Amino acid sequence: MQEQSTSALLVKLSEGDPKETVSLDAILQRFNRRAFGVLLLMFTLPAFLPLPAGAGAISGPLVVLLGLQMLFGLRRPWFPQRWRQRGVRRERFARFSQRMSPWLLRVERLVKPRVAGVFTTQPAPALTGLMLAILGLLLSLPIPLTNYPLGLLILFYAIALIERDGVFLIVLWLVGIAACIALISLGDNAWQWAQQMWG
Repeated sequence: MQEQSTSALLVKLSEGDPKETVSLDAILQRFNRRAFGVLLLMFTLPAFLPLPAGAGAISGPLVVLLGLQMLFGLRRPWFPQRWRQRGVRRERFARFSQRMSPWLLRVERLVKPRVAGVFTTQPAPALTGLMLAILGLLLSLPIPLTNYPLGLLILFYAIALIERDGVFLIVLWLVGIAACIALISLGDNAWQWAQQMWG
């Protein structure tokens, strides 16, 4: 049986009562080996929705948490029992799906299941986890104009994990490393500029 694409999963998660919450527990039980990718997609939502400033402070720590779990070799995401009943309302999945579907459909034409060993053979999952932890940390920092670019990059990681595309994931490692270097340099320059202004 062919597994659903990322855009199809979003549509599926959007179906039903818009006020109903899609819980972490439901995703963990339903998506099994793809749960990391689906949760990553879910945790990236605030970076793309018209929420008050500081959306990255919501998404960032959650992405870091998932990244650390992958880094330390967990096969499935783990959360305390009291967290598992929390989640995201279906209306947010619907809004996100409506906004991102044209882009997702374009990306999905390029991705497909391949190089499966990237998802199971260490240290590849650990490297993915490390990259996500760093990107999540950067997303949580108040660096101007970075929410969308970082959110989009993390979204691509989610697509690679959901679609099981090892080639796409390898490309994302390289892009992620370049993005981290650029943003860390930008943050360092901004800090030096602030010190000069107020020093």
